[in-house]
Amino acid sequence: MRLLVQRSLNSSVSVDDKVVGKIDSGLVVFVGFKVDDKESDVDYLVNKLVNLRIFDDLNGVMNKSILDVGGKVLSISQFTLYADTKKGNRPSYINSMKQEDASLMYDMFNEKLRKYVSVETGIFRSDMSVNITNDGPVTILLESR
Repeated sequence: MRLLVQRSLNSSVSVDDKVVGKIDSGLVVFVGFKVDDKESDVDYLVNKLVNLRIFDDLNGVMNKSILDVGGKVLSISQFTLYADTKKGNRPSYINSMKQEDASLMYDMFNEKLRKYVSVETGIFRSDMSVNITNDGPVTILLESR
């Protein structure tokens, strides 16, 4: 499981020109699953994400988590996080989890994350337009064990 995390001042996701998710200050999280991910991977990364200290304290040091600053999360499903480009110029997605299983894992991820913070989402398997005002910019890649 991979999360691409971006600190955001404000962000939104639209499907068919309609905003379906929007946050002010917080994190945009692109979520990808590989074929052998389990619930324990979800638990591990939810814990890692909510405790990740990437927000500034009063001294301008990244020492606060999303829990400390009361931010929100915009969660976007992103199977392309497991693109393999080792053979040629066309990415292979053989390591990405099949859509039926990934949909269940994505729902589980968001449900577990909502126990800690407010979560907005895109629509799984939709063609989405994501608008991000990146703060910093700060972009972190988190992976399951």
